[in-house]
Amino acid sequence: MVNFVLVAGARLGAWAWDDVVPHLRVAGHGVHPLTLSGLADKRGVPAGQATHVQDIVAEVERQGLRDVVLVGHSYSGIPVGQAAERIGDRLARVVFVDASVPTDGASFVSAWPDGGAAVVASIAENGGFWPPAPAAHFDGEGLTDEQIARLVRGSTPHPGATLTEPAVLAGPLRDLPATFVLCVMPGTEPDDAEPDGDVAELLNSDCWSLVTMDTGHWPMFSQPRELARVLLDAAVEEEFPARRCAGPDLTPAAGVTARAARQPSP
Repeated sequence: MVNFVLVAGARLGAWAWDDVVPHLRVAGHGVHPLTLSGLADKRGVPAGQATHVQDIVAEVERQGLRDVVLVGHSYSGIPVGQAAERIGDRLARVVFVDASVPTDGASFVSAWPDGGAAVVASIAENGGFWPPAPAAHFDGEGLTDEQIARLVRGSTPHPGATLTEPAVLAGPLRDLPATFVLCVMPGTEPDDAEPDGDVAELLNSDCWSLVTMDTGHWPMFSQPRELARVLLDAAVEEEFPARRCAGPDLTPAAGVTARAARQPSP
């Protein structure tokens, strides 16, 4: 048995995993979907980048979890990647679901083509929060109208500081036992159907593996059963290579922001 800690991307909360959770639980695992500070049912709580990292670490410690598979979708790959090195030998694996991966000293938006200028401006115009995306934002992502409506209805403004403050890491990210899930819609141009250069380099590590899903950026909505299967497979991959990749202290570190230039949104 493992314990999945599930963290959805920007503007979303624990509710985003509702269609995935039953498939993991019926397989006999512990499942802990987590809402980060300032979002969903925790809306209005002040939060910075370090707050979101601590949210994840505190969930693991509060519940005394071991054999933990941390799962970060989109933006949440940034705090999940940092939290992984802070939970020590409790960690089994990290799964980045079409996610950004932290770089020491860099923010979520810093690798965007405009350096995050548009997001920073939007945050300033909206009282320190990044506003929810309109329904049109989710077009072409393999979602039904009902699924898009759920996303729009459930999204809340995202605390802006978490997107603009830098990540803090300590050791080589390539030593983190990790699975990168690349979501690619059928018919995507070949250049967009492969991991970006820095992620491809990380995938050369024995500790990293790649899984591709034929869907858009929100697989927990578009393909929840298939995503659950990916997570279950990742959980048992090589019988927890965390012991082999990072040693007892599990101190991974600086990496890259994955696919930031072409992700439709976090």
